[in-house]
Amino acid sequence: MAFQCQRDCYMKEFVTSVVSCCPAELKHEVNGKKETLKGFNIKLQDTILFPEGGGQPDDHGLIGDVPVVRVTRQGADAVHFVGSPLEEGQEVQVKVDWERRFDHMQQHSGQHVITALAENMFGYKTTSWELGRQRSTIELDTPSVKPAQLQALEEAVNEKIRVHTPVTVQLLSIDDPAVEKVKSRGLPDDHAGPIRIIDIEGVDANMCCGTHVSNLSHLQIIKLLGTEKGKKNKTNLIFLTGNRVLKYAEKSYSTERSLVSLLKTGPDEHVEAVDKLQKSVKLLLKTNLSLLRDMAVVITQNFKNDPQRGNFFSLHKKEGDNEFMSIIANELTTEGTLVFLTVGEEKGPGLFLLAGPSERVAEMGPRVLEMLQGKGAGKNGRFQGKANSLARRGEVEAFLEQQCKQEE
Repeated sequence: MAFQCQRDCYMKEFVTSVVSCCPAELKHEVNGKKETLKGFNIKLQDTILFPEGGGQPDDHGLIGDVPVVRVTRQGADAVHFVGSPLEEGQEVQVKVDWERRFDHMQQHSGQHVITALAENMFGYKTTSWELGRQRSTIELDTPSVKPAQLQALEEAVNEKIRVHTPVTVQLLSIDDPAVEKVKSRGLPDDHAGPIRIIDIEGVDANMCCGTHVSNLSHLQIIKLLGTEKGKKNKTNLIFLTGNRVLKYAEKSYSTERSLVSLLKTGPDEHVEAVDKLQKSVKLLLKTNLSLLRDMAVVITQNFKNDPQRGNFFSLHKKEGDNEFMSIIANELTTEGTLVFLTVGEEKGPGLFLLAGPSERVAEMGPRVLEMLQGKGAGKNGRFQGKANSLARRGEVEAFLEQQCKQEE
């Protein structure tokens, strides 16, 4: 069947009734973490909330005052996952998250017109597409797209917007001869009901279950951001449509103003200014590394020349790195000295190195790792890794010094 959201993509509210309500679980990602939510699967008599399909994400919205977390299709039914139960037979008002819905309509219709014209103009067929959260991607069956072709394609799709090209929906029975004349990637195995055709006048007629604008003028504008190398000798075309273009322009302008303030130059000089900064930083890092190497040598010589030195050496250097620690360890471990070195923030994360006689390092290394809440490993008289916190560095130093005194 065709849902109400497919018959009228612009409907924002709809009254229907609950057919069934069953306990269910949903694997859901919240702030980058996967969680299993407990709730209920709701089937309605009809719905204006689009279930995920055709490369288009599902709608969000409300059933009554209950938020809908996910909408999926099961055969001829749309299944709405919610956190609270609803009574079967209950009449409910369904509201769609219109900002999300209209964004999806713009991106999906934009994809159709880009796909159609890319094939008509250059013979580049679309093999897949993704409606992303910030930008969308069309995979074209070509190794590359020339800059002139990209520009011509962008001009062509926006011309279709400017002339107010109508977009209509046709519902055909599966045995209708007209079905054979439209483009399709095939129907899902559990498809039920009529075939839905999205017809962009004079441009394209394609089987599609998604929600679309009724006229290309509602897309406002399409911006082709560029291309990237895809898989299997294909090209990914990245694009924005409608409100996403406006948001992108707003964000770009905000970034531009921030860079003007930071770099003290106009937008046209930003690339040159950043290039100069990078070269300056590289030179400073090179100079700093050279000084650290010299410092490491001086530190080891001072320790060796100290007649009162013991068999334990400890040092923390905020600005140091692995090479700095390695130079000191190489110089001192030949003396049979146990060396404990750390670099990084004094009470924050950092790096550590424990070096010296193999047996002592192998015995004490795991304890040091535990105290520094770190990750690392050891072999051949060295135990090193990353410390989540150097706050207990003093305790580690006292522990190692005590162990060394006991062995004297």
